Amino acid sequence: MNLNIRAEKENTYDAIVVGSGISGGWAAKELCEKGLKTLVLERGRNVEHVKDYTTAMMAPWEFPHRLNHTSEMRENHPIQSQCYAFDEATQQFWVNDKENPYNQVKPFNWLRGYHVGGRSLMWGRQVYRWSDVDFTANAKDGHGVDWPIRYKDVEPWYDYVESYIGISGQAEGLPQLPDGKFLKAMEMNCLEKHVAARIKEQYQDRIVTIGRVAHVTEKHHDRGPCQFRNLCARGCPFTGYFSSNGVTLPAAAKTGNLTLRPDSIVLEVIYDELKGKAKGVRIMDAHTLETTEYYANIIFLNASTIGTTAVLLNSVSNRFPNGFGNDSGEVGHNLMDHHFGVGAGGEFDGFQDQYYNSGRRPNGIYIPRFRNISEATKRSDYVRGFGYQGGADRNRGTSFDGIGITLKEVQTEAGMWTMGVGAWGEHLPYHDNKVTLNKDKKDKYGLPTLDIDCSFKENELAMRKDMLESAKEMLEAAGIKNVGTYDSMPPPGHCIHEMGTARMGRDPKTSVLNEWNQVHAAKNVFITDGSCMASSACQNPSITYMALTARAVDHAVKELKKGNV
Repeated sequence: MNLNIRAEKENTYDAIVVGSGISGGWAAKELCEKGLKTLVLERGRNVEHVKDYTTAMMAPWEFPHRLNHTSEMRENHPIQSQCYAFDEATQQFWVNDKENPYNQVKPFNWLRGYHVGGRSLMWGRQVYRWSDVDFTANAKDGHGVDWPIRYKDVEPWYDYVESYIGISGQAEGLPQLPDGKFLKAMEMNCLEKHVAARIKEQYQDRIVTIGRVAHVTEKHHDRGPCQFRNLCARGCPFTGYFSSNGVTLPAAAKTGNLTLRPDSIVLEVIYDELKGKAKGVRIMDAHTLETTEYYANIIFLNASTIGTTAVLLNSVSNRFPNGFGNDSGEVGHNLMDHHFGVGAGGEFDGFQDQYYNSGRRPNGIYIPRFRNISEATKRSDYVRGFGYQGGADRNRGTSFDGIGITLKEVQTEAGMWTMGVGAWGEHLPYHDNKVTLNKDKKDKYGLPTLDIDCSFKENELAMRKDMLESAKEMLEAAGIKNVGTYDSMPPPGHCIHEMGTARMGRDPKTSVLNEWNQVHAAKNVFITDGSCMASSACQNPSITYMALTARAVDHAVKELKKGNV
């Protein structure tokens, strides 16, 4: 029995948030602004906005290896170094794979960063709302469990978070991709505009629009504007894009209600058998390895999909012998990620008198989903759908004739315009795609490692054929020449959109969370990171995590005031 009453009092807060990334930062902001003394626990090091973006202003020639991967980088980061955003300027934001092992039952690239702000520093910043095409899909085709919410439940919270973080985009009036609260849209270049016009002429069911991104294209709440440097993964000193470090955590700190504790590995959620709810969490200091308990009335788990799963599975008690909140047996199951790495590209013989007018625009174009959204667009070979991201570029000349000044002059000449699109497709929620504890293999902290057993199956493979063929067809219809296709088939995880392992649902027997993101069996624990998702849609999911988080905090605080949690 713990009789150190003083220590318990000193370690008691109104709320605890586990994780400081996109959803954790939002939970912290909302809880603190509603007056709750809030402890945010982050397993990685502290990263202070601006001060710790040590490479943000460096030129390529200031790096010893000119931004290339070294053999040491590849050795320490065999998984992380496969990510497009990993290089000599950003490696400090990605985990050392050798020090953070996991077990790939099937190939799975777990791409992650352990530091304050998490992947909100390195994310792709694409933000697309879901619609009822997505929220009703499980119920209509029988895959997974029905979402306990619909678009109308989340719509005001999309409005709320978008208005705060600043979204650049163009309204298009599409039912499958609801418009949001947009700042000034970024501009497509001449070839992208040409392709957009041709697609509109050739097809009744699809459009090309500029990407919707969490960048402020004009002054917004004392932030930005975006400088069009396209060096976002290094951290943005101008706060031109949304990150926890630059936006939500400072807002939380401004209230005086935030306590941020980095280097704190959450071991488990502590369950109070007498009260029938969670009473706190137990952590290990990443440096001293000392364990400490913290207590709160409300707990938000936002450690990222797989991180939250590990915490739940490690939280064993008499009430929850198979992991916290795991009455349904669904914790760790239904793991999803988007499948991508398939598309087409080619050349355009024209616009030789034009170059960019948008600088290094940190964004591309988007072609919203056009399959399986109505009877007219229904496919017989697969369910759900996909969207495309891409863009046009004008490269330098490819001739290497001459030496010295002659060679330099040749290389300064612009080459052909090129245009490419790549598809992002939905991954169905299969029960046997799962994360489990491996107690035989421990990490350096003595904790069980994770076995990740996940794959794309027949539906995704059938969809990929259409993703490839449609990309080629559209580009050719738009006048692009010499169109080539590709399908690199990266493994699950590589899209960094993992989700689904503690899904929401209507029935506690088949889901972990209710319609308010509460654990069915412990109503003072909320989960609003990617693990809560009941399906994956095909849109980038982060804006939905933010909206669900703000919505859940609002509910949690109201219930706390009523004495219901």
